[in-house]
Amino acid sequence: MRSPRLLRTEVLGGLVVALALIPESISFSIIAGVDPRVGLFASFTMAVSIAFLGGRPAMISAATGAVALVIAPVVREHGLDYLIATVILAGILQVALGLAGVARLMRFVPRSVMVGFVNALAILVVVAQVPYLVDVPWLVYPLTVAAIAVIVALPRITKVVPAPLVAIVVLTVFTVLGGLDVPTVGDEGELPQSLPSLLLPDVPWNLTTLEIIAPYALAMALVGLLESLLTAKLVDDITDTGSNKTREAMGQGVSNVITGFFGGMGGCAMIGQTMINVKASGARTRISTFLAGVFLLVLVVGFGDAVAVIPMAALVAVMVMVSVATFDWHSIRPATLARMPKSETTVMLATVVVTVLTHNLAIGVGVGVLVAVTLFARRVAHVTETRRELVQDEDGTPTAVYTVTGALFFASSNDLYEQFDYVSDPERVVIDLSRSHIWDASTVAALDAITTKYERKGKSVRIVGLDEASAERHERLSGELS
Repeated sequence: MRSPRLLRTEVLGGLVVALALIPESISFSIIAGVDPRVGLFASFTMAVSIAFLGGRPAMISAATGAVALVIAPVVREHGLDYLIATVILAGILQVALGLAGVARLMRFVPRSVMVGFVNALAILVVVAQVPYLVDVPWLVYPLTVAAIAVIVALPRITKVVPAPLVAIVVLTVFTVLGGLDVPTVGDEGELPQSLPSLLLPDVPWNLTTLEIIAPYALAMALVGLLESLLTAKLVDDITDTGSNKTREAMGQGVSNVITGFFGGMGGCAMIGQTMINVKASGARTRISTFLAGVFLLVLVVGFGDAVAVIPMAALVAVMVMVSVATFDWHSIRPATLARMPKSETTVMLATVVVTVLTHNLAIGVGVGVLVAVTLFARRVAHVTETRRELVQDEDGTPTAVYTVTGALFFASSNDLYEQFDYVSDPERVVIDLSRSHIWDASTVAALDAITTKYERKGKSVRIVGLDEASAERHERLSGELS
């Protein structure tokens, strides 16, 4: 607030984001099967409230396609009031998940999944622009190219104003003065003429209603939190600053509750608009997020006629350039792919492919994490080694000593059973675990099975070298796992 230059950056960033939010919010409203005003009001209330409640400054939250896909069946089968009740319940669940520490689970998302998440999102943003470039007047194409040229060239001349904003203004003036007949924002749907107002959903407040909305609310809560926390992590990396993920999770929940009581369709963080704000505009504070919501409401209610004439070609150009800037081009360079372990590339590609096919970032990230965990478990399981040595015990009795090296868990311990020579071993067997660690019940069960098989052959087994945690786990579970 003390720096006019920085304040100008925040104000202009919020304005560009607001302009980009209008057609997106309308499009997501259509996906959800509701009036455009429901999506626009949701974007306003989400942006304004998360500016105060969120844990990641400069991140934009509004109505999103991921949430629209989740809640569309509620509107189709039960109507708008049940949708609003679903949004409110989803917000409450997000607050509960935030208090339960769900944000801490973000540390289990590997870098390769994050790269896949970013690349898939960039692809989806481009795919979302395709409908605006198909079956349209030929003038749309040169206008889109001209807007892209402005966005690319202007920063090399001056960065006083965001290039996307200049492109939008220039193309709007050109099409209006030239009387060009091209698709505009007004063609996407009717803009609201009044301010949003508080309301209560007209639904029966009983268990039947809860049974209807609970599954959708839980899905919306999980999808919204996952997309928001991943976006927050991405902005952390871009800005080299930290953020409070727990506060962000709870802030998303409270914002959705507020949005529901104002008749909105709910939402979460929007990575496309966040990239416009952070990367294209250079915004870094909550001011830009707050002003994005305020400008959105002012534009659609107070200046709806002016906003309606903005050519869609200008907004398409902005989103295409955001995609280009968002995509991690380094990750697909031949030199990078040759150097990167195949497992890392596989995880990244799995995340991208599933996300693009399902148009759902949450499913894509979930599959990516699952593939990463599977490959990691497979790799670690093969690191485990068992070495056999025949020695004389203190009293001269022949003894087989097995030294096990590596982490013992469900993937590696399943193979452990096959590593012993039950027939040829002498009557005394020692299993030395000083170079390994017992991680789970599967390992204890495997050790019990080994001991039992030796005992059936009249041979004794002694397990030595357990560290404190492994010894505690073995003592507690041994003999209890049938």
